[in-house]
Parts: sequence; structure tokens; C-alpha cells
Amino acid sequence: MFEAVEELIGEHADLEKRLADPAVHADQAEARRLNKRYAELTPIVGTYREWKQAGDDIETARELGQADPEFAAEVKQLEQHREGLTDRLRLLLVPRDPSDDKDVILEVKAGEGGEESALFAGDLLRMYLRYAERVGWKTEILDSNESDLGGYKDVQVAVKARGNSEPGQGVWARLKYEGGVHRVQRVPATESQGRIHTSAAGVLVTPEAEEVEVEISTNDLRIDVYRSSGPGGQSVNTTDSAVRITHLPTGIVVSCQNEKSQLQNKEQAMRILRSRLLAAAQEEAEREASDARRSQVRTVDRSERIRTYNFPENRISDHRVGFKAYNLDQVLDGDLDAVIQACVDADAAAKLAAAQ
Repeated sequence: MFEAVEELIGEHADLEKRLADPAVHADQAEARRLNKRYAELTPIVGTYREWKQAGDDIETARELGQADPEFAAEVKQLEQHREGLTDRLRLLLVPRDPSDDKDVILEVKAGEGGEESALFAGDLLRMYLRYAERVGWKTEILDSNESDLGGYKDVQVAVKARGNSEPGQGVWARLKYEGGVHRVQRVPATESQGRIHTSAAGVLVTPEAEEVEVEISTNDLRIDVYRSSGPGGQSVNTTDSAVRITHLPTGIVVSCQNEKSQLQNKEQAMRILRSRLLAAAQEEAEREASDARRSQVRTVDRSERIRTYNFPENRISDHRVGFKAYNLDQVLDGDLDAVIQACVDADAAAKLAAAQ
């Protein structure tokens, strides 16, 4: 492990020299790539240096402890500190998800439960929008299909970071754990007898792909236009501005109707299609990877119910990691950090165990 760190220290020093060269910044794409790698290596280098210093401190305390019992008493404390640094260093050396710093496209879709499910999908959308606001991310509604009572049958939103994120704090790094089936238990607005109902909504989170990452041949696309429906401006129900794109090789279908022009709707649909194709390619690569590489908490399994929102008890439960809290009202207002961090910690522990 420590031989690998020495190599990374050399790479870190080389990057520092290159980034100090003004000529490097003439190519902004290259400068961003170097800065990203430098930011990834900095915590590793810092922790390793602290680990080495802790070793030196232990040796010094042992030597001085032969003459002074107070120094001898410090040895155990210093050893425990160094063990903690060792665990942290091992964790930092576990390969990171290459998409962690990507922006995402998040989709919420009503499931079982009819109108109540659509209202819950609206609650989830608001939760994510408020969370993004709390952490300083930008959001953009790409397309939506509202229900009669003001919920959402389905909605797609782009979530973007403002500038470069710290390692592990990117949009995908945090929101990738939200993909799956979310279940709600509450008395619906449409329930006259006061009975608690259970319904669900699905959340799909995909890293947003750049055009260069996913090549899409125009021959592989079938593009249909039709009239928009639902609430909107003058163009709704009067012009063929809505766009449906079918990717023929995979059968993926994306529709957009929120924008007033056909061109804008086509551009939004292509953004969603690129992100879905990138996600499909990454999932295929993971299926072909070794068991060790794929070993992690089932945090992105979209086939299982990942979380329950129980309104009568004000309780939120994440079934994957055993997280439970009684502040559902705050979570729905965007206070998602503790819920997400529980998934991050469990995922990191599983990766660390697999790497040992």
C-alpha cells in the first residue's frame, strides 16, 4: 500500500509543478483535468505525511518514556491515532467512482397509488430541489408531466454543481444513492376515511454525459413530433413542438414537451438520452467486471424498495443500510445529508473490506 503512496506523492509533486506553469492554463480542458487529479491526490498525500509524522512521534515518545512516565503514557494514544490514519489512508486508496464529479439527470416517476403516487413524486421533486439549494447546486427542469391534483406523473431535472466540487462531494457522488423505489405511508389527500395508504414513486439518477462521451448516430434515431398537452403557454395544443426520440438499437424512448420550440425540446431530449445511454454502458461494464470490483453496498439497485417515508410517525427509513430517523418533515424540506451520508459510509466500508 505504501509503495503505491510514494508513487502518488511523486505524481502530486509533478502536477503541482505543471499547474504552476501559465502555459498549461491556455488549454482550459487540460487545466481542469490536472486540477481534478491534483484535488484527488491532495488528501492522500496529506494523510500519508500525517501518518509518517505520527510514526516519528511514537518513536520519540518511546525513547523519552524510558526516563519520563508521562511520555510513556502518550504512546498508546499516539498508536491509536496512527491506526486511525492507516484506516483512512486505505479508504482513500480505494479506487473512486470515475463519475463522482459529474452532474446528473434525476427523474422521478409516479408508481403504484394513482394520484397519491403522483403527489408523492411531487414531494420527492421538491425534496431534491431544496437539497440542491442547500448545497449550492443549480437545477433545471427538463421535462415534466403534471397530474390533475398538482403532482407529477413524471419529471426530469438536471442537477449541476457550481464550479469544481471537493472529492466525494460532487453531484453524482451524493445523489447516486437515490436511485430506486421510494415508498410512502400516509393518509392521502384523496382519502375521506382517514386511512393510511401505501404508494410508491421511482427515482432514476444518471450521470449527465458530454457529447464526446456518447456517440449517437442519427441513423439510430427515430424522431417523432406531436402536440404538447397539459398546462402551459400559447404553444400547448396548437403546434407540434413536443418531441419523442427513440434510440433504435436499445429501444430507449425519451419525450420532452416543456419548451415552446421543437428545437429546444429536441435538445433536452438528447441530453436525457445521452445520460441514459452512458448509464447503460457503465452498468454493462460493471456486469463484466470482477466480483471484487463490483463488491459494494446495493445502493444503486433500482429494482428494490430503498426507502420508506412514514408520515404518521414522522419517520424515514433506508432499508439498504438500516438508517432510521424521526425527522421526516426536515428531510422532505431538503435536509438529506444524514440519509445520504449513511449510504456513503456503508458503501465505503464495503469497498474497504473488499480491498483488504
